[in-house]
Amino acid sequence: MAKVDGAGLKPLSIAVMTVSDTRTGENDTSGDYLAQALQEQGHRAAVRAIVRDDIYQIRATLSAWIADASIDAVLVTGGTGFSGRDSTPEAVRPLFDKEVDGFGEVFRALSFTEIGSSTIQSRAVAGFANETIIFCMPGSTGACKTAWNGIIREQLDSRHRPCNFVGVLGVRAAQE
Repeated sequence: MAKVDGAGLKPLSIAVMTVSDTRTGENDTSGDYLAQALQEQGHRAAVRAIVRDDIYQIRATLSAWIADASIDAVLVTGGTGFSGRDSTPEAVRPLFDKEVDGFGEVFRALSFTEIGSSTIQSRAVAGFANETIIFCMPGSTGACKTAWNGIIREQLDSRHRPCNFVGVLGVRAAQE
């Protein structure tokens, strides 16, 4: 069971990237969900973008965000499967300074209770790049809800105990 201390939440500045060749601002339900959920938690939506499922476009956008000292975290939805152009893990992993191996493992364990063995088709990954935490999850709204509610929400909550990623984010979040 999650524990929360009495101190207030340290709000983070979080970017949301939807990786898709077909989503638009009008039908990006996964990006909508993540942007709303992070704001309801008390964080700030820094920027949001829909990026084609292209390794170099993903890297270019993500590189700009991790170089931006005002962005503490990035939530990436889409491109984690095995279909033709799914390339989010290949685009993002080379940018990581450290990978958070447990994210994909825990995501798939949670997802297994919801969708059974189909969860093995998710290549959810997370890691740190330039003191920015990056979470990459599947593109379905259901998968985003699973990742946010089951893992990310607590790990981006400075009050969550025994530990969370806010302290690892370095001076950015600490300056709030």
